[in-house]
This record gives sequence, structure tokens and C-alpha cells, in this order.
Amino acid sequence: MDYDAYVSGLEEVKQTTDEGIEYWMGRDLMPLLDYNDWRNFCAVVEKAKTACDAAGMKSPSHFVETTDMVLIGSGAQRERGDWYLSRYACYLVAMNADSSKPEVGFAMTYFAAQARRQELQDNLIDSEKRLQLRLRVIEANKRLAGAAKKAGVTRYGLFQDAGHRGLYGMSLADVKAKKRLAPTEELLDRVGPLELSAHEFKNNLAEHRLNRDQVRSEQRAIETHRTVGNEVRQVMVKNNGVRPEDLPTEPSIEPLVRKHRKLIKAANPKRISN
Repeated sequence: MDYDAYVSGLEEVKQTTDEGIEYWMGRDLMPLLDYNDWRNFCAVVEKAKTACDAAGMKSPSHFVETTDMVLIGSGAQRERGDWYLSRYACYLVAMNADSSKPEVGFAMTYFAAQARRQELQDNLIDSEKRLQLRLRVIEANKRLAGAAKKAGVTRYGLFQDAGHRGLYGMSLADVKAKKRLAPTEELLDRVGPLELSAHEFKNNLAEHRLNRDQVRSEQRAIETHRTVGNEVRQVMVKNNGVRPEDLPTEPSIEPLVRKHRKLIKAANPKRISN
């Protein structure tokens, strides 16, 4: 049996839940790993469960023991054990099976490739989520800039710095240094969803306060922005126990942001992006 034929066999016995989650039954997987004895196969499953727990994953989420009834002749039935195995569980079973069997090598290759494919898909979904949040922060920042101008702010750099100092307890340059970013990197292209959401909330809340309180003083506008940033900071620390400056960085989504801006500019040349 070659690899492609083996993969076809795995795909044929693969099952899918109503939510689109893939799984395999142990009785279907066992012969594909060249095991003939259920007890020997179960011993491999138990090793795989131990490896799952050792990796910090919860084995009950990936290995679910079950029984079904099978005919044994003359219409009589008896219980037979089986396993619901997630894709990750199948990968661990293959990793703990007899590696001298060619079928086991095929299975390891297949499930490793599937795991990598899922990882890439998850990363793509995460990047898209971050992009959408990043674009919302850009729009919120534009509205805040408008409110700040209306409030009499002429030194917008000082106004922005006040918001950063309120949220992070330090200047933007110091935040970048702490997160080990290059001075030329855009901070918001390198942060995760939680931090992006904090910036969006800060901007929206500061805009609301400037308008609600009819602020018409640059100094008061700066103080308002700093106060709002600090309030958002306190909420984050209280609810997550982590200061925003200590949150991890993420791979840059700057190319995605740049591509989006080009598409917007092409669709509407008169629109100015900040």
C-alpha cells in the first residue's frame, strides 16, 4: 500500500460531528495501524492519553471511551468497547504505536500534516480577527482626533502621548522598548486582540467624554485622555491581573493593514487614511 492509498483509507473512515469537527473511531483506526488485537491497541491508546495530559492538554476532550452492541450469532448481542478519537488523539496514538509498521509511519505523516494545516488555518483566522480590530482602532482614532480638534487640541502628539501614558503608565517609546519592538514599528500592528480592544475602548470612551463634557481646553482634553487611559488600564489589571505593557506581542499584521488601505484607496481615491 502506498501513502496516497493509505490516506484514502483514513479519509473513508473519518467521521464529522454536526459542528464540523473531525474524529475517528478506535475500531476503524486499529486495522489501519496494523493492529489485530484490541487489548494491544488499547494499551497504545492509554500511552497516547498519558502523552496528551503531559502536554498540558485535557485527554477527556480528545479520548472518549464508549461501547456498542455487536451480534455474536443466533441473534445474540454483546457489548464491545470503542473510542472516539479526535484528530490530535489519532496523532498521539500513531506517535505511540509500533513505529516499525509502515502503516504507523503513514499515519504519523498524515496526522502531522493535518495538525500543521489546522495550525496555519488558526493563524490565518487569528490574523483576520486582529486585522478587523486594528481597522476599528484606526477608525476610532480618527473620530477621537476630530473630537480633540473640536476641544481645542493643537498639539496632537501630546494628546496621544497622554492616552498612552494613562493606558501603559509610560510613553509609547518606552512601551515599544519594553515589548522589544523597533522604534519604527507600529505598536498596534504587533499586539493581540485584548490590547487592540483596550485601545478601541479607550479611544471611544475618550471621544465620548470630550463631546459629553463639551471640553474646549487643550489641557483639559489631554487630562481627559490620560484619565480614560488609566481607567481602562485599571479594568484590565483588575480583571486579567496583567498590565497591558506586559501582554505578549504577536506577528506583525502590517502587510494586511497596508493591503487593506490600498484596496480602500483604489475604491475611493478621495478618502484620506491615517
